[in-house]
Amino acid sequence: MHLLSEHRRQEHVFSEIDARLKLLVSVALLLLVLSHKGFGFPLVVLAMSLLLCIVMRVSLKVFMLRFSEPVFIACVLVLIKFFFSGRDVLFTFSVFGLELTGYRDGLIAGLLVAARIIGAVSVIAVLGFATSFTDLISGLAWFRFPKTLIEILLFAYRYIFMLLEDALIIYNAQKNRLGYSSVRRGMNSFGVLAGSLILKAFEHSQKATVAMIQRGYDGTMPSLQHKPFKPSEIAVSIALVVVMGVLWKM
Repeated sequence: MHLLSEHRRQEHVFSEIDARLKLLVSVALLLLVLSHKGFGFPLVVLAMSLLLCIVMRVSLKVFMLRFSEPVFIACVLVLIKFFFSGRDVLFTFSVFGLELTGYRDGLIAGLLVAARIIGAVSVIAVLGFATSFTDLISGLAWFRFPKTLIEILLFAYRYIFMLLEDALIIYNAQKNRLGYSSVRRGMNSFGVLAGSLILKAFEHSQKATVAMIQRGYDGTMPSLQHKPFKPSEIAVSIALVVVMGVLWKM
């Protein structure tokens, strides 16, 4: 549960920056990363993101957890492009009667896609490490994101940890009763765990609905009051986007 919670172990200089500016800069960097046609710029963004994570003292365990899934997806895409796309043949070999051919242009195309994925994910990771969830939602609301989406995000963030805690309680009870001593018993226990979580999700939703109606909920969520933009933060944000734009053009 600790690994899924937001990284707010200590205050740092980035936590004081206006969330709206961080959102704008992140969107600008995402557009630059996704539109770049080479390896250089995404790798520069990745290096900058790693440096910012070190400054924010993000633990290696949390960092690896955040990047494990996108790195796996990037590796799968590289392999698919390498063996099933391209014309310039590098080598051919057979595995269990299946002939596989590696293509040079397919490998390059896969690495380009992987670089964009890792660069974009690093931007999102830094935004998540540097911004609390409430500030992020407040910034999205200020940009007039759909209210329905904002409400779904708030409820999901509120109850995902409750369901995780329920899942851990059920799992530990099953494990203490040797519910995972074999593959068959493990599958049965997992089915019971999944069904119990679905029932608890419906139970939590009914309780939340009743509680909000009793408190006069009319479909509108109160939003946080934003402070005025600081000229220094605006200047630094513009300078950062300009510098990254110059690097993108190089």
